[in-house]
Amino acid sequence: MHIRLSFITFSLILFLVVDMVKIPKSHPRYWSLLYREKIIEGMEKGITAKAGLIAHGRGEAFDYLIGEKTIPPAETAMRAAIAKLLLAKHPVISVNGNVAALVPKETVELAKVLNAKLEINLFYRTEERVKKIAEVLYENGADEVLGINPTKRIPGLESERGKVDENGIWKADVILVPLEDGDRTEALCRMGKFVITVDLNPLSRSARMADITIVDNIVRAYPRMIELAKEMKSLPKEDLEKIVATYDNSKVLSEVLIHIRDRLTKLAEGGIWKKEKLDI
Repeated sequence: MHIRLSFITFSLILFLVVDMVKIPKSHPRYWSLLYREKIIEGMEKGITAKAGLIAHGRGEAFDYLIGEKTIPPAETAMRAAIAKLLLAKHPVISVNGNVAALVPKETVELAKVLNAKLEINLFYRTEERVKKIAEVLYENGADEVLGINPTKRIPGLESERGKVDENGIWKADVILVPLEDGDRTEALCRMGKFVITVDLNPLSRSARMADITIVDNIVRAYPRMIELAKEMKSLPKEDLEKIVATYDNSKVLSEVLIHIRDRLTKLAEGGIWKKEKLDI
């Protein structure tokens, strides 16, 4: 009993100490650490699943490889994505726990500028998580959130991610599914949906299956996509159609891999231990 109480006391003290830690803005990894904390906070609030922490860490690794910045292939993909979403009759933006933890305000703003619907879709779905994510979206200005009471199921998808709203993803012609599982991307493509994803891993099944893949950190991608949407809304329909028609996702993914290869080659040749060589 004494040991059990001591362990509980120690755990409580450790939690309080960790909770009190503040990241100084002078820290060279300030933004990276801040977004890690957002994911951890999301998990503690019941918004993000435990697996979401693993997914975020995997994404961080690829962000290192591309240089932690928006690269030209990502900009090309974002322009094509916005053009397609502006042309869509029923655009939908899918929201999971990591998205709600990292970019809730930007998600709502992007949906509004694109006149797109928001739908919660979770692999580790519980009614409690769904309600908490909906609350976060409403707190950040959402007028409507779908996916709370899904009535349809994506054919061939047995996981909880198969549950969709008949007025949202089920009806959508174009769907933005950031930080996505490959199985749902593939299933949506089989349904004839045009799928856009944001994925830092250019080798993932989601990245390879999607019609448009934005290889960028969502915390950089969404603000830039909002800017592009505001700029491109006034473009003629013909111009938007041309942007989409000339886009080649395989080519863009190849360009991402070439960028990573060249960047790693330069780092290796210059000596990665030299601070001045890292920013290339």
